[in-house]
Amino acid sequence: MARPSRRFLPRRSAIPYGDLAPLRSSVLRTRAVRLVVVVAALLLLAGAALTARSSAQTRSSIVPKGTTSVVVIDLSKSIIDSEFQPIGATLRRLISTNTPTGLVVFSDVSYELLPPGTPAKALVPLLRFFTAGKSGYPTNPWQATFRAGTRISSALDLAHQMLTDAGIKHGSIVLISDLETASSDAAALSDTLSQLRQEQVQLRVVPLRPSDQALKLFNSLLPRGYLVAKPDAVTFQATQSGSALGAGLPVLLVVLGAVLLLALAANERWCGRLGLGASP
Repeated sequence: MARPSRRFLPRRSAIPYGDLAPLRSSVLRTRAVRLVVVVAALLLLAGAALTARSSAQTRSSIVPKGTTSVVVIDLSKSIIDSEFQPIGATLRRLISTNTPTGLVVFSDVSYELLPPGTPAKALVPLLRFFTAGKSGYPTNPWQATFRAGTRISSALDLAHQMLTDAGIKHGSIVLISDLETASSDAAALSDTLSQLRQEQVQLRVVPLRPSDQALKLFNSLLPRGYLVAKPDAVTFQATQSGSALGAGLPVLLVVLGAVLLLALAANERWCGRLGLGASP
C-alpha cells in the first residue's frame, strides 16, 4: 500500500530533539508551576462565584440570613399614622441593603403585592405612603375600604403559600404589625404560628406598639429572637437612582476577579509553549 504524500500530512507543532535529559528539570518545574497556577485559578474562580452569589443574597439584618423572605404589613385601623414611620423605615432598610423580598398587605383581607425574590427597588413607590409631608401622611390606596378588621393568620398563610408556590426551601416571613388580631382569629393564628415553626419557616416581627397580651401569644409559640427592633428612619435611607457607579459593587469580587486575571496571565507567561525565532 502506497504511503501518503508528505504534503497531505499535518504540520507538526514541535521539532524532534534527541537529548531531553538536560531539560528534565525544566519540564518538571514547568509542570509544577502549571499545576499550581491551574489550582489557584480554579480556587479564585470558585471564590469569585461564591462572592457574587452571596452579594446577591439577603444583606439586611431584618431578614434571616440565607433565606428568601416575604414582608407582611398590617394596615388595619389599629395601625395609627404614628406607626407609619417605622413601617417606612423598615422598607428603606430593605431597599438600602438591596434585599429581595415579596410583599403582602392585609387587614381583614390579605393581598399579594410582590412575589418572593422581587428586587428591593420595587418597594420604592410604596415609600410615599409611609413618609410624612407638610400635611401629614398621604392617603394610601387601602385607607378607605381595606382597614376594617384584622386577621393576621390569613396574611401569614398567604405569605407561606407564596413561598411554597415559588419552590423556596429556605423561606422566612417578616411581619410588621401591632400583633392585634380579631378574637375570632386567635385559634387560627395559633395554628398558623405552630405550622410555620414546624415547617421551619422563620418568622421575624417588627412590633408596632403591641400589647402584653398579644406578645404573650407570640412568645408562647415562637423561639427567642423573633422580635426585630424598629429600624432608625434616619440611619437607613433609600438608595437613589442617581447614585455613583459602583457604589454597591462588592470589593472582594473585584479583587478576586483581578487576581484571577493575573493567574491566567501567569499561566500564559510561564506555562506556554517554547517559541523558536525564525532562522536568520
